[in-house]
Amino acid sequence: MLIIGIQSTQLQAHERDWIRASAVSGVILFARNFASREQVTGLVAEIRSLRPDPLLLCVDQEGGPVQRFRGGFTRLPALARIGEGYERDPQRAVALAEEHAWLMASEMRALDIDLSFAPVLDLARGNVIIGERAFAADPAIVSALGLAYVRSMRLAGMAATIKHFPGHGSVREDTHVESAVDLRTLAELRASDLIPFADALAAGAEAVMMGHVAYPAVDALPAGYSRVWIQEILRGEFGFRGVVFSDDISMAAAESAGGIGARIKAHREAGCDLVLVCKPDVVAEALATQVGVVPCDPARVATLRGTLASSWQSLRDNPQRNRFVARVTALENNRTAI
Repeated sequence: MLIIGIQSTQLQAHERDWIRASAVSGVILFARNFASREQVTGLVAEIRSLRPDPLLLCVDQEGGPVQRFRGGFTRLPALARIGEGYERDPQRAVALAEEHAWLMASEMRALDIDLSFAPVLDLARGNVIIGERAFAADPAIVSALGLAYVRSMRLAGMAATIKHFPGHGSVREDTHVESAVDLRTLAELRASDLIPFADALAAGAEAVMMGHVAYPAVDALPAGYSRVWIQEILRGEFGFRGVVFSDDISMAAAESAGGIGARIKAHREAGCDLVLVCKPDVVAEALATQVGVVPCDPARVATLRGTLASSWQSLRDNPQRNRFVARVTALENNRTAI
C-alpha cells in the first residue's frame, strides 16, 4: 500500500524493518539517497534482498529541475526544451521526446529501478512547481509528445506513470507548501488539461499519479481524495484499470484530510492503490496506522515491475544511446536544436 522514502545513501536498521513490513509496496529514492552510480546500485540491490515478493523501486528522474541521480548519468534537459521546438518541427520534437524517454528509462532500468514517475502531462500555464517540467501550454502538443514519451519508455522496459491527474499546471499554488484550488468546470477541464491524460489513457498508460489540487466545481475534495475523480471519471469514464498513485502525503495540500493515518485512509477510500510517504520522518507513523490493514495485492504491484534491462556496460557500448545522448543534451545549450 505504501511507497516509502528513506533517509540517506545507506539503509539504517529500522529502515530495513520498514521495507520488510507487509504494508510497504515499494521505496522511492531521492537525491539524498544518491552519491554515485556504484553506491545507488548497491543500495538498490540491498533493498531488493530484503523482500522476495514484488517490490517497486521508484524515482523522479524527469530531467531538468527534477532529476535525482546526476553524476554518471545523462544530464537530461527539462521537457519544456522539447516542447519549444514542436511548432518549428513536430516530427523532430516527437523523435526527441522518444529519445529522452528511452535514455531516462534505460538508464534507470540498468540500475534495476522499476519506475521513474513520468511523464508529466500537466500544461505549462504558470504553475510554479510545474514550470518547465511540462512540455508546453498547448494540450495538443503535450498530448503528442506525451504519447511519444510513453511509447519509448515501454521500449526501455518501464511502465508509464502519467501525472498529475487531472491537471496541475493551470493553478498558481505550489501544493508542497499550500492548498491549491482550480475553479473551472469539468467541461472546461475536458477542453484543456484533461486532453493529454485522456489520450495517454486511451494508449494504455499503466499508472496514474493523482494531484492534490481541488476542483470544487467537480468535487470539494482534492483529486487524490476524490471518488468522483478516481472512481467515476478516471476508472468509470476513461475505463482505466491500471494502478493509481497518490502524490506525497507529506505535502501541505494533503493536510486537509487530517493526520498521516487519515490521509492514507482517505486516499485508500477514494481508490488509490499506492500511497507515497516520501519523508522518512513520517514513515513510522504511517506504518503504525496500517496494522491489520490489507496491503495492496502483490500481483497488482507486479504489473509495474520493470521488464527489459541492459547492463550498464552494454548500455554505454550501445551506439544508439550515444547518438541519443548527443541530440538530447544539445537541447539544454542550443534552443534552436530543433
